[in-house]
Parts: sequence; C-alpha cells; structure tokens
Amino acid sequence: MLRIKKLDIFILKSFGLLFLGTFFICLFIFMMQFLWKYVDDMVGKGLEMDVLAQFFFYSALTLVPISLPLAILLAALITFGNFGERFELLAMKAAGISLLQIMRPLIIFIGFICCVSFYFQNVVGPKAQAKLWTLLISIRQKSPELDIPEGVFYDQIDGYNLYVKHKNRETGMLYDVLIYNFENGFENAQIIKADSGRLEMTGDKKHLYLHLYSGEQFENLKSQNMSQRNVPYRRETFREKHAIIEFNSDFNMVDSDIMSGQSSSKNMRQLNADIDSMKHYNDSVGRANFNVAMKSTYMVVPNLSKADSAKIEETPPYEYNADSLFNASTLANKKEIIASAVNRAESAASDWGFKSFNMALSETNIRKHMTAWHEKLTMSLACMIFFFIGAPLGGIIRKGGLGMPVVVSVLIFIVYYIINNTSYKMARDGKWIVWMGMWTSTAILAPLGAFLTYKANSDSVVLNADAYISWIKRVIGIRSVRHLSRKEVVIEDPDYIQLPSKLRQLSDDCRNYARLKGLTHAPNYFRLWMEDKEDKDMESINQRMETLIEELSNSKSGILLSTLNNYPIIPVRAHISPFRRPWINKLCGIIFPIGLFFYIRIWRFRIRLAKDLECVVKTNNDICRIIESQKNL
Repeated sequence: MLRIKKLDIFILKSFGLLFLGTFFICLFIFMMQFLWKYVDDMVGKGLEMDVLAQFFFYSALTLVPISLPLAILLAALITFGNFGERFELLAMKAAGISLLQIMRPLIIFIGFICCVSFYFQNVVGPKAQAKLWTLLISIRQKSPELDIPEGVFYDQIDGYNLYVKHKNRETGMLYDVLIYNFENGFENAQIIKADSGRLEMTGDKKHLYLHLYSGEQFENLKSQNMSQRNVPYRRETFREKHAIIEFNSDFNMVDSDIMSGQSSSKNMRQLNADIDSMKHYNDSVGRANFNVAMKSTYMVVPNLSKADSAKIEETPPYEYNADSLFNASTLANKKEIIASAVNRAESAASDWGFKSFNMALSETNIRKHMTAWHEKLTMSLACMIFFFIGAPLGGIIRKGGLGMPVVVSVLIFIVYYIINNTSYKMARDGKWIVWMGMWTSTAILAPLGAFLTYKANSDSVVLNADAYISWIKRVIGIRSVRHLSRKEVVIEDPDYIQLPSKLRQLSDDCRNYARLKGLTHAPNYFRLWMEDKEDKDMESINQRMETLIEELSNSKSGILLSTLNNYPIIPVRAHISPFRRPWINKLCGIIFPIGLFFYIRIWRFRIRLAKDLECVVKTNNDICRIIESQKNL
C-alpha cells in the first residue's frame, strides 16, 4: 500500500510554496518583456479594458510553458539551499536518506508539471496563440485616438496633415490652424488656414466633424507640370467652414482564420498532418518542375529556316550537333539565334527563380512546423532537466534566500536560452537538421544535471570555492603560514634532552640534501621528464620536521612557540615532475610550450626549496639556543 511519509509532505510543502511564488514572478517578468515589445502598437489607441484584459490573459497562457522551467530551477535552488543552510539536508543524510530519496517526491511532482506543460503547449497554447495574434493584428489595424499636439504637424489622419499653434483643452478649441489635404495627391493639395476651429468625433466613431472659423482655402485648379511656370489656383475666404473627414476609430476584430495556417496555432496531430501534406505537395511540384524543365528549358530548338526546322523536328535532339548548325548559319541568323537564346535564358532564369523562391518558402514553412513539433517536447522535458540541475546545485551551494540562488538560476537560464534560441534558428533556417537543432539544449543540459546530481549525492566539493582557491594557491605557489599557539591541555611535555640532537641531525640532512641536489641550479630538462622517481629523501626530511614541530608544540614557552611558526610549510612534490603518471610527464615534455611552463615552475620551486631548507636550519639553531637557555635557567 502506498504511504506518504511526513518527510515527503514536508519536502513537497517547502518546494510547492516557493514554486508558486517563483512561477508567478517569472510569468510577470516574461509578460512585461512581451508587453514591452508591443507597447508601441497599443499606446494611444484608446483600447477598452476588455480588449486589454484579453491581451494579458492570452499572453499569460502562451508564456506559461517558458515560465515553468525557470520557476522550477529557482524554486529547487532555494528549497535545497535552505535545507543545506539550516542543516536539514545534513540531518536527512545522517538518518541514512540519500539525496535521490529526498528528491523522489519532487521528481514525481515535477513529472506532473511536465505533463501540465505539455498540455498547455499542445492544447491550450495553440488556441491562445491564435487568439493572441488575432487580437494583436486587430490592435495594430485600429486607428489611434485623436489627440492633436501643439506646435507639431499631426499626420495620423490618412491624407491630412494638421498644425495647431495653441489648444484649449477645457473647451476643445484650436487656434492658428493649418491643414494640408493630400487626398487628391501631393500636386493637388488643398491648404486651409484658419484663426480657430474645433474637431469632433461623430457618434458612430467613423468620421471627424471639422469646424473652422475666419480663414482661407487654397487649391490648384489643374495638375501641375514641370514645364508650366504658372498654375491657376482658387482662393476662398470664409467666416465659417464645416467638413467631414473619414476616420474610423472603432476596434474591429479581424477574421480568426488569419492564423489558421501558422505553426504556432496547431497541436502535434495537426502539425504531423500538415507536414506530410506539405512534403507530398513539394514532391509533386518538384517532379512537375523537373518534367517541365526537361521538355522546355533544357531542350535545344535552333532558330533556322523552315526547311531546316522541319528536318530537325523529325530528328531527335541527341542526334544533331547544335554548334555545327550554328556555324553553318549566316551572320543575320546567328544574331537572331543569339538574341533568341538570351531572351529565352533570361525568361527561364526569371521563371525558375520564382519557382525556386516558392519552393524555398514551402521548405521554410515545413521546417517551422517541424520545429514547433519538437519544441512541445523539449520545453516540457526542460522542466525535469532544470529540476535535476537546481536541486543538487542548491544542496552543493547550501545558500538559501533570494541572493545566490537567483544569480545562479538566471545565469543557467541565460545559457539555456542562448543555446536553445541559436540552435532553433539554425534548424529553422535549414543550416542544421531540425531534430538536432531542437534537441541541442537538452543534449547539453541533461548531462550537466546528471553530473550535478551524482556529485551532490556523493557529497562532492565540486562547487566548494575554498577547494578551488587552495588549488590555485598551490599551482601559483602561495602557501599558508603556521599559526601555533599554546595548548590548554598538554598530555606529554617535549623531551628537551633528546630534541637538540634530533634538530642538529635534521639540519645536517638539510645541508647535505641541498648540496647533493643542486637546488639553486637549473634542472636538466630531459632528465626532469624521463626520470619518474619519488623524492623519498625530501619526504623523510619533511616528515621528521613535522614530527619535531608536533612534539615542540606541547611546550609552555611562548618564545619557543613563536619560533616554531618560522618553520615553512614545504610542498614535497613541487620541485619534481608534476604528475604521478609517467606517460603524462613525458607527454608534457614533448609538448614544448606546456613543458616549458612546468619547467620554469619547477625551477622556481627548487630555488624556494633551497631557501626553505636554509630557514629550517636557522630555525633549528634558534630552538636549540632557546632550549639551552631554558636549561641554564
């Protein structure tokens, strides 16, 4: 019998609340980005609230699939980051529960979210896309609201340009009005200048009622030609003039069938059917074009006399030589043949260029349908992939809240968006295979999610900054300094009687090692890479030094402890070949730039090792004097 554990309920509750919050935040962000792209089409149109409500509703439905992966990634990062920061994840692992067992209820929940995402893309999305773009096209076609500015020519009324110097917003009166009427063409423009006027909208919102007072009208009586110096015109002075101008400001919805052929407004079944139909149509058109080309364009019919033409028509094309027939013709016939050939070639080029353009459009449409089909699957699967990236990453980072998780999730989503958008365009434009382009982002991020899950499940320090900083310091040569202090409890005091002799012996070994190895001289390049011997002598010296330091650290003397901090921390392998495997060392030696880098690094560490050995000898002598002085006291 299936039982839901309290731990599973706790994990689901912790993740679910964050997921709801992050989902609506991501949806709001994407909606603002979408609105910003089309804000110019809506500003100044005087759209009613129900039209705007439909626009936001349909845009929200279309943006749900892209909001889900980012919301899941952010919620998973924050949830498991909180678990790690509050040591809840550590307590679960201490109880014998692995990371995959902790993630199990969320995996089932994310699987349900993937199904919801697919449903939105395959059922809700196509209908919402059709409604949204039909609404957007209707908004673009709507005329703007009439709001004539002051001191600027207003050209939003078709065929008219209006200039108003002053405007009384309370009474609606316009002063110093200048109107250019271009309905009959630019050469036959009517110019009206009036002291004042008023512009009103008719009740049906399809016409403007223009009232003008105390003005003049100028109009050409016939078309103006460049050869004419004087053009008769008519001048009219009026005290009051009224005119009606067509201006439809109503919102009219276009036919919804305008989006029926778009790939974004179809589900997977319709996409499959249309792809098969378009491929079949393209194949039939291609075969028809081939047959036409072989019968007309690529069939040679020379322009000769009627008698010769009759003979040639009876002879198959492949049995006569066109060049010999051309050479046997007169100059006049040759000229006619060349002109006819050029005309036929240009006509054929134009005809086949048009046919090629139509075929290219059809192929592009097929690829758009195929990318839309694959996108419904990849976008749904992205929810699961982002969870397997966010959950282990949160467990590794162990930082909750809205700080680090937000930064990491945004960076990952930007990388995903760049890869997905680039590969989508390559597939749509025919530069890549469609399925390869659409699944590239999945193929890149899925191994990353598996890698992070494996590392988090095995408690790896793959994202531990301290580990990387320590490695960089070790490569560069930056090392830590000893910080020994007095111990609160000392179990066994140092043996001050035997220590001086051990310290002197260590000093002698350090001098002999430095003399025999020639640390201050440049190493032999060939011998450095070909000899794969461990430096046992240096390891023995370092181990004896650390043993003496550990014994002397039990001292209660502050002077002695302070002197112990002068001992260097010696990297015992930095002055020999860098890798433990011989074949890697030999390969580095062969590849000269890499080998030269390590050679200079090893030479530098050998010089530093010689200085460290001198420091060890000096510190040994200082400690011996301190011990002797304490004995005398």
